[in-house]
Amino acid sequence: MRQSRPVVIHAEEETVGPATPGMAMQHHNDAEGRWAGWAGWIHNDAGDVSGWHHHAANTTYVFVIRGSVTTDFGPSGSERIVARAGDFFVIPPETIHREMTAADGDLEAFVIRVGGEPEHVAVDDPEPPQGVDSPTGTARS
Repeated sequence: MRQSRPVVIHAEEETVGPATPGMAMQHHNDAEGRWAGWAGWIHNDAGDVSGWHHHAANTTYVFVIRGSVTTDFGPSGSERIVARAGDFFVIPPETIHREMTAADGDLEAFVIRVGGEPEHVAVDDPEPPQGVDSPTGTARS
């Protein structure tokens, strides 16, 4: 059986990872030194909208502390979830989505992302539904 043990990453320790405004996060590398995930606090201003993206093989867990966030996903971005303070939601691996902070207030959330690199993959648009060429709704013949 493989020996495993808990790991703590202290706030004062340097961790390698992207510096993103409005985010305080701690990255974790596995025993072989590969990036394995991060946990942290995020703050988004009212009305912030991300671009369309996915997180490759990573699963993202989000607990909303304050405010609300809307996540669009699915064919042509046609599906939507809304999470408010106290809600918990999960973004499965390879789910193309975008997040929008409510226009009437900032968002504060705790996020855990687990998986591996790449962590973030930008895409032009969400996938169109079957039989449609683009998110504008042009039907295929």
